[in-house]
Amino acid sequence: MQLDNHTKITVYPPARQGSGSFDNGKITEIKPVDFPGGNSEAPRVGPLFYWAWASAKGDGVIGMHPHQAFEIISYVLDGEIGHTDSLKNNSRVSSGGAQVMQAGSGIYHQEEMYGEQTEFFQIWFEPYLRESIRKPPTYNQYEHEDFPSTADNGAIRKEIIGNAAPVQLDADVRMQDIDIQPGKSYHFQVAAGNTLAVMTVKGKGRWISEDDPASREIQSRDFSVIQASQDSEVLVKADETDGLRLVVIEVPSRVDYPLYGQ
Repeated sequence: MQLDNHTKITVYPPARQGSGSFDNGKITEIKPVDFPGGNSEAPRVGPLFYWAWASAKGDGVIGMHPHQAFEIISYVLDGEIGHTDSLKNNSRVSSGGAQVMQAGSGIYHQEEMYGEQTEFFQIWFEPYLRESIRKPPTYNQYEHEDFPSTADNGAIRKEIIGNAAPVQLDADVRMQDIDIQPGKSYHFQVAAGNTLAVMTVKGKGRWISEDDPASREIQSRDFSVIQASQDSEVLVKADETDGLRLVVIEVPSRVDYPLYGQ
């Protein structure tokens, strides 16, 4: 399949992403989308404000700190994380589960990692901040089984945010976890004016593009940004032996409200 000139794909390997650490280096991060002033080469896109992949070996903690207005999801890839906040919530969730804060007028929270190995995404979305900050803060937790999954021609698609998922945000966001069997392909329909932000969790694959195949190869921890100026179809093919797991976020490339720092 040939990608038309209305679709732009850019792949950012870990060396082109941001980085950070907490708790004296016990927790390390790569940041495909960094905070303003960070060193990731990938751009912020619409309401996708920040995306970090955190890893911890052994117990770790990010101490109590405040948030306002933003909508924040912590999605567990491996291990177990905990959450304690100023709303009196104190809970843990394991692999495949998520913790979701809509920070509203303000909330303090602490994040904990437990066990030999923990991997999770923390992702911030930006609603209209002037409206969001007037709302009371909320916290909700979801186990892996709470998210609907669908088998689709050699792939399993798990809905995390939007569509049929239990997580619905004020920001215009759809998020999926897609596991593709070895050698199988998966098609994405990208609406005009939208962007896919895609993190390769494991395995290898490639975005299909006959005019530049070498630049489309992806492997674990590569971050892909796919921008469509018209309704487009994009194809990814999993490696014949490794298969491919992707976490995919679709957002509008532009929103009709002012964004932080822009």
